[in-house]
Amino acid sequence: MLLAATLVGCGSLAPAEPEPSPTGRPEAPPQPRPLQAAEQAGRTTAAPLAELPDADWLAEVAADTGIPERALAAYAGASLHLAESHPDCRIGWTTLAGIGRVESVHGSHEGSQITEDGTVRPEIIGIPLDGRPGTREIVDTDGGELDGDDVWDRAVGPMQFIPTTWERRGRDGNRDGVADPQQYDDAALAAADHLCAHGGDLTEDSGWNAAVAAYNQSDSYARSVAGWAEDYDAAR
Repeated sequence: MLLAATLVGCGSLAPAEPEPSPTGRPEAPPQPRPLQAAEQAGRTTAAPLAELPDADWLAEVAADTGIPERALAAYAGASLHLAESHPDCRIGWTTLAGIGRVESVHGSHEGSQITEDGTVRPEIIGIPLDGRPGTREIVDTDGGELDGDDVWDRAVGPMQFIPTTWERRGRDGNRDGVADPQQYDDAALAAADHLCAHGGDLTEDSGWNAAVAAYNQSDSYARSVAGWAEDYDAAR
């Protein structure tokens, strides 16, 4: 497990869990592409992620799905970016939203909120990865720089990256010159890049499941992400 899903969504709504395949893993959910802002045509890999989706599309889909608009802008922007930088991946915004829902309830875990610039405050920091049930044992790798813990590693940010994975996959989605796991655009772009690197074509069952397994190897985790992704697709 390269990323640690230590947080679980606990809202009043629950996704309809897909029927598992014989292997226990779900079919790939739909991978819809967001509507891009007309003025951002041709700037997909250069503009800040939050500026890429169409504003009316964002407002409508946020209202229909209950996803905070600023988080949705990050998911949608990452999907649009990858459509140009890795077109064979075909990752939809709903897969990123499903992961964000399971990992941190879209940046709202334990009262955190997303600021206007996309930063999550207070910072989201997971439990110590000390080998307790449901976690791997990962001794500190970053001197506590990202997670404030110099004994054990912890997953950080709304998409829950462990420090070693962030070191490899961290991205600057808001184009401010810094890759910050607590900044939603950065985290969403890093997550999309990580999924595409491991899954290939995410519209294929095998590709989607390989991608999500690289995020978290649990079959139940994959089914939960797929359930939220399908619900978000149906609501839009």
